[in-house]
Amino acid sequence: MTQDERWIAKYNEVVEFIYTYHRNPSKYNLEEHDMLNWLKANRKKMNANELKPERVEAFRKLLELCEQYKRKNQYQ
Repeated sequence: MTQDERWIAKYNEVVEFIYTYHRNPSKYNLEEHDMLNWLKANRKKMNANELKPERVEAFRKLLELCEQYKRKNQYQ
């Protein structure tokens, strides 16, 4: 599996999680830590202009989706 394939797989995993549970990954739930760390690492790369140009637009859409579910009750 190439690095691009892994990135796309993790991207799809986070998007599917948000659509399924209608919330962002939680820092309090150990099963969701990988997704949260992936989001944070890619956000840092994007802010430092180190994210690959073909990934920037997709990641911006993901951040917009995350913004919709910001501060949602995670224990509904």
